[in-house]
Amino acid sequence: MIDIVDAKFITSAPNVGAAPEAEEQNEVVFMARSNVGKSSLLNALTNHKGLAKVSSTPGKTKLINYFDVTFLNRETSEKLMAKFVDLPGFGYAKVSKSIKHDWEKNLTDYIANREAIKIFIHLIDCRHPNLEIDTSVSDFLFRNARANQYILQIFTKIDKLNQKEQSALRKEFPNALMVSSAKKRGMRKIIQVIYDVLQEKVDED
Repeated sequence: MIDIVDAKFITSAPNVGAAPEAEEQNEVVFMARSNVGKSSLLNALTNHKGLAKVSSTPGKTKLINYFDVTFLNRETSEKLMAKFVDLPGFGYAKVSKSIKHDWEKNLTDYIANREAIKIFIHLIDCRHPNLEIDTSVSDFLFRNARANQYILQIFTKIDKLNQKEQSALRKEFPNALMVSSAKKRGMRKIIQVIYDVLQEKVDED
């Protein structure tokens, strides 16, 4: 069994140039439209209610936030260190065009230029699985991710769908994971997948 046994906020950065040193870091990037439940998921994964601030105002987070996270393999007692990276929510309409442009440029620069990133986690609201902005972000990731980077799609708020709707979503997106932060559903699977990918890449290095 794999658990996250420690998580703490490290720093915030306005852009990739101000990001912390990245030598031998396993960075796991969380990205989503505003109000999809990214902060809630980070808090649920780390079992730390106040780790990522949950805002009632979508689009409020404008900085790239970094958290040090420790994974523990309960069978071997081995620990694995990683950085969770919380990117600003994209695509929120109620901000000025100049601010929106700055955010998007920062996100694009970060995704394209940050070699420490090992995993991109793209969160999508399960009730709106085919929005144009999410499709664009997904296309961008698959075009720009390097061969040694892993892309994981996660649908949030799965408790809002009935069984028939959940089955249809799984059929349409067979490689995605389904979670509910409110019900703590799917957390262990995400932790296992992240750990497995990072462990594999650590072994390769």
